[in-house]
Amino acid sequence: MPNNPLNAKQFKPNVHRLTVGAAMAGAGALLSVAGAALVATALAMAGRRVVTAWETHPVEMASRTAHQAASASSAARDAWHSNAV
Repeated sequence: MPNNPLNAKQFKPNVHRLTVGAAMAGAGALLSVAGAALVATALAMAGRRVVTAWETHPVEMASRTAHQAASASSAARDAWHSNAV
């Protein structure tokens, strides 16, 4: 048992400082969210500019790559079956 138990009557925080601190923390949180939104918007716009500058559309590149993968898989399967003993 502690020698000096905490008495609820002794614990009296400064309400004004608590209120000001909470308000400042809330304002800081709002500013950080706004800053994060600005960063995300700037990065998204830069990414969009990069993608629009490509000569080939991303969907076309994905389709071409999928076709190449299917062709490679088919060729590997055929090679495997032709070398089977």
